[in-house]
Amino acid sequence: MFIDTHLHLDAAEFDPDRAALWQQARQAGVSQAIVPAVSAANFAAVGRMRSEFGVAVAYGLHPMYLAEHQDEHLLLLAEWLERERPVAVGECGLDLFVPGLDPVRQQALLLAQLKLARRFDLPVILHVRRAQDQVLKCLRQVKVRGGVAHAFNGSEQQAQAFIDLGFCLGFGGAMTYQGSQRIRRLAASLPLSALVLETDGPDIPPQWAQGVPNQPVNLARIAAELAALRGMPLEDIAHATTANARRIFPGL
Repeated sequence: MFIDTHLHLDAAEFDPDRAALWQQARQAGVSQAIVPAVSAANFAAVGRMRSEFGVAVAYGLHPMYLAEHQDEHLLLLAEWLERERPVAVGECGLDLFVPGLDPVRQQALLLAQLKLARRFDLPVILHVRRAQDQVLKCLRQVKVRGGVAHAFNGSEQQAQAFIDLGFCLGFGGAMTYQGSQRIRRLAASLPLSALVLETDGPDIPPQWAQGVPNQPVNLARIAAELAALRGMPLEDIAHATTANARRIFPGL
């Protein structure tokens, strides 16, 4: 059985056949998923995913939606964290790839959410695109109980720094491309105890599903790719990554 540690099940791309897609994933061995919010506007939709499909949820303010976030949304986030008892704070973090996203405001928002994670003793789900060192600096400034560096694409040294701070690293569709040599090398060589699986559906489709929304059923084949890279039985990958997810997210 597998756990998809990052699935935007509430996304509009899944509106036509959401229930069928989740059932298909369950039949393929995906026993659970974490659905992270990205803005105050989708807190309620994410909450409905938990009530309708039994998935786990997280609430956070994503850096790519910086233009939507208001100061009062941090107060709203605190209310949702206290009332709804999610498994994590997130998706939050830094994005230094997309142009026009104020890095100073991004960092202030991340630090505020890390403080909320510490206040509620929750792990965090981190977006770290082109910002590994900057996110690590924030984590050293505001220490939390760990979490996942989602869609990890940093160096081996950065990976170890996240691991030392109590984090696992999320691997998904990008790992399935032959050209993603650094990601594939890290997936093959990092300690298995530091790896979790994710789809990021409907985003980051794997090599075999380019041009269409990434579905949670793809997690099983992503796991098989990881098993091949590490030269391990698929059952061992399933057992280890599931155990890692449950360790990092005790609320599961």
